[in-house]
Amino acid sequence: MTDFSTTKAMFSLPEGMIYLDGNSLGPMPRATAERVRGTIEDEWGEMLITGWNKAGWMQKPTAIGDRIARLIGAEPGHVVMGDTLSIKVYQAVASALELNPTRKVVLSDSGNFPSDLYMVEGLVKSLGPDYSLRVVAPEEVSANITDDIAVLMLTEVDYRTGRKHDMKTLTEQAHAAGVVTVWDLAHSAGALPVDLAGCNADFAVGCTYKYLNSGPGGPAFIYVAPRHAEKARPALSGWLGHAAPFDFDLNYKPGNGIERMRVGTPPVLQLAALEASMDIWDMADMADVRAKSIELCDLFITELETRCPDLSLASPRDGAGRGSQVSFSFHEGYAAMQALIGRGVVGDFRAPDIMRFGFTPLYIDEGDVRAAVDIIEDVMTNALWDSAEYKTRNAVT
Repeated sequence: MTDFSTTKAMFSLPEGMIYLDGNSLGPMPRATAERVRGTIEDEWGEMLITGWNKAGWMQKPTAIGDRIARLIGAEPGHVVMGDTLSIKVYQAVASALELNPTRKVVLSDSGNFPSDLYMVEGLVKSLGPDYSLRVVAPEEVSANITDDIAVLMLTEVDYRTGRKHDMKTLTEQAHAAGVVTVWDLAHSAGALPVDLAGCNADFAVGCTYKYLNSGPGGPAFIYVAPRHAEKARPALSGWLGHAAPFDFDLNYKPGNGIERMRVGTPPVLQLAALEASMDIWDMADMADVRAKSIELCDLFITELETRCPDLSLASPRDGAGRGSQVSFSFHEGYAAMQALIGRGVVGDFRAPDIMRFGFTPLYIDEGDVRAAVDIIEDVMTNALWDSAEYKTRNAVT
């Protein structure tokens, strides 16, 4: 049983702030600063380049990948860290397309994170006019899994509404139609139990700066199913994905299994920050996290709908059908969110009118939910958002 009071005490949260935006950027564990300081001073500072061997820097991408594998239901040895989520999306889709060479269409949905769609747009343009990206409404994905589709690329949890795709059912349908799957777990990893192996997923990618608390710009991960690990060709054939990087062979030879999906130099300092967070996640059972998350989200929905009738629920009402976030629509959603942030309740805004709130039981409890609702009710009932200072858009919303 996960002790959430213990995990809450392990995060550094500003006094007076109720942080409901861990689905966008997770807060810092208390141990992170010391862990990174040790990496800087004791490893980089004292070992310098010998740290690659003495401190095990080169092995961290796969070692930490195995710790994340537990949270996403992946087989050990099939997750590796590095680069950004966009890079990992590109890698996964490119490799998936090559595994299905007689087909040329990537299928995705309009609820996908735009960056994923941008990466595939760029990829198919590079591959030539025969290739295309087909985007349909989320509820129309199943009907569009046809025998001309090469790759199905979906984000399991919609970043705006929290609506959750049924990974197992859609993967089974895709495979029955000869389609290779790529799942983006950006809003799933650390938010809900994922079973990549049980769902027979082909590829998966995700970031670590949201629920996994690696800090801004934290590294992404990629998963390749064991059946593909030795034949998936890495489109981005980077130095560290080579079978023997320090042989300095002028011709690329892919590394063994997941190692071939490495590209550039591991972000050692960011991986150190992620290690501090994983020490907390190692204490958590994902079934406990999921049950508590649904409980907190349900409480939030019930209270807000009772007390703030101007807000309209934009997330699925059934907890089983959403991730670990709740979204409400409001015509002045940006201004309302800025007013909330000014009063210590931090969520975020997503165009055109979505006020988004994330719930991570590792540091959010029922008391936080009730206190947040009190403030939201005050802001909404008294139209405290109706001020020019709250209506000027910042660069990051």
